Amino acid sequence: MTKWGLIGCLGAVIFLNACTKEIESVNTAEFASGTPYRLEVPPGFPKPVIPANNPMTVEGVALGRRLFYDNLLSANNTMSCASCHLQNNAFTDPRRFSVGIDSIAGRRNAMPLFNLAWDRHFFWDGGSTNLESQAIDPIVNPIELHQPLTEMLAKLNAHPEYPALFQKAFGSSTIQTAMVAKAIAQFERSIISADSKYDRYLRGEESLTEQEQQGLQLYLDVDKGDCFHCHTMNGLFTDYEFRNTGLDSVYADDGRASITLNPDDVGKFKTPSLRNIALTAPYMHDGRFNTLMECVEHYNSGFNNHPNLDPNISTKERGRMTQAEMEAIVAFLNTLTDYSLIQNPNFSAP
Repeated sequence: MTKWGLIGCLGAVIFLNACTKEIESVNTAEFASGTPYRLEVPPGFPKPVIPANNPMTVEGVALGRRLFYDNLLSANNTMSCASCHLQNNAFTDPRRFSVGIDSIAGRRNAMPLFNLAWDRHFFWDGGSTNLESQAIDPIVNPIELHQPLTEMLAKLNAHPEYPALFQKAFGSSTIQTAMVAKAIAQFERSIISADSKYDRYLRGEESLTEQEQQGLQLYLDVDKGDCFHCHTMNGLFTDYEFRNTGLDSVYADDGRASITLNPDDVGKFKTPSLRNIALTAPYMHDGRFNTLMECVEHYNSGFNNHPNLDPNISTKERGRMTQAEMEAIVAFLNTLTDYSLIQNPNFSAP
């Protein structure tokens, strides 16, 4: 067996062993008003971290789902969270940059929203350290929903249905900003993706083609794709860390450094999950790549030298993969698509 074949088999065995565990349920309803919501943890996934001050309830998740799709959260009642996070696109935006209510485009590509119960930092630069604060930012952001919180609360409190829904979810009919944030975060944490072709392969329910199997082996081969160091094989396909991947030699967007003010963080952006990657084009923080092949070619030979370039890339030989090998990696990446995610009525507009 070749070196990359051995590495691929070992990686698959490790993941297969992790997936033999029974589905774990996490009771997140301690200290909450409402009915406990049991978040099912897919086999092979680490344990999620649910904030003690925002345990999930059936009522809270349902309320968050309604708010997520409600145009009332925008100043002119024309857009919602879902306007830039489309279910058919794994809750991201197929446009390079989303456009807010004032027809102003952002400068970064919208990130997908799934498996957020395992995330630790949010936005490409990690500017938010919890999902609750992340949920509020687009509402008040002047180039997104552009609505002052006082106006949002006035509309929600005057609504014929929302006060009663908040009463069921949080024990109070007087709606406050924190309650809105917590409800949306609860819904977003409920969006779990773990039923791709690759997942079914690990469960012994489906087989990979020869090309897809080769792509998996190349994904794990440190001398070829070496994708797994950042897009880890822990069920999530990301370690949520921040890295400079050589997109530019000089960055117009400082990325993580805009938050930390550390020059060593210039050009570093959060590693996204590769789950559903076939649904989330365009790619990179600024949506510069339209196809998965462009992404793979960047890591193969297109990366730029930069003082902060991640060592997993800087130590690699340019052009180390053939066209056929890159096509095999793309074929494997396509097996990470979870069609049940985009068809699940529990995640659709209520």
